[in-house]
Amino acid sequence: MPAKSAAQQKAAGAALAAKRGEIKKSKLKGASKSMETSMSERELDELASTKRKGKPEHVSKS
Repeated sequence: MPAKSAAQQKAAGAALAAKRGEIKKSKLKGASKSMETSMSERELDELASTKRKGKPEHVSKS
């Protein structure tokens, strides 16, 4: 499942780093905090490895 926006890709990268122990979990905020607890390392890796080229910074919820 590829990321839909650059912001989602960045959040997944931060959550993945925390899950791997590269950064402290207490440093996470917002979406990355919930992603870290609710997604597997494999799912986070798929989102984080999405190319950013051509992706909008944010996608509206509607």
